[in-house]
Amino acid sequence: MAARLLSAGHPVFGWNRTPERMRPLIVRGLTPCASPREVADRADTVLTMVWDSQALLAVSDPADGLLAGFTPRHVLVDLSTVEPAVSSELAERVRSRGADMLDCPVSGSLDAAEAGTLVLFAGGPLSALRRVRPVLDRLGRAVVHLGEANGAGLTMKLAVNLQVAIQSIAWGEAMVVAEQAGISRTDATEAMLASVIASPMLHYRAPFLLAEPPEVWASAEQLRKDVRYALEAAGRPLGAGTLAQRLLDEICSAGEGGREAAQLMRHVADGRGTADATGVGT
Repeated sequence: MAARLLSAGHPVFGWNRTPERMRPLIVRGLTPCASPREVADRADTVLTMVWDSQALLAVSDPADGLLAGFTPRHVLVDLSTVEPAVSSELAERVRSRGADMLDCPVSGSLDAAEAGTLVLFAGGPLSALRRVRPVLDRLGRAVVHLGEANGAGLTMKLAVNLQVAIQSIAWGEAMVVAEQAGISRTDATEAMLASVIASPMLHYRAPFLLAEPPEVWASAEQLRKDVRYALEAAGRPLGAGTLAQRLLDEICSAGEGGREAAQLMRHVADGRGTADATGVGT
């Protein structure tokens, strides 16, 4: 996403907890900063994308954090997938500095980020969204505003990622049925991707069941975090979601959390972890 902004001619100032990750962008014109606060000092529109709620607070709270540098000229656009309640509380603190905040998580993976075809789910003031829309339009093919309340975009993203997990389980179980009849995993993948059940997510992730990509697009650990947040947001038991959480817990406990999230499909297709599924959520 930073590369797309640079290629569009935007001046981009960056900070990362792992500085070497910025090196390819520095070559392309990114100006490195020593702290999140320096980013805020140098840019009116501040984009964050971090692992979880704790990471978002870690880049916001300290003396050299984002909040310390915010003024009425700033809009914070958090692209992370974090807990809606944490995001809403942070938005109140951002507003106390005179600035605005949008929660704006993205739907799509590495290929969509590179191509600028992400879908962004925005929660927060429409006036703030209008200010940063030229930047967001460079990152995605659609920006859906889900309301003035901060946290609405995140809630939608969690609902989507819960479906990613559930579809992955269904794909793995369908593969069991096909292979039981002697249909190869390759042929079953081709047939199902040509059928009515093939979502955009399945089109890019299902082939990873046949061969993992050289670079993890989104990890099983990330998906587990998102499913956990989704179940918390639901406020009541969800059968399929609870099963997804249990299977992802198994995958991560086995030391496979760093593998591509398609590991959930593989876990089910290979017949691991499917016992005692009956009655989940009852």
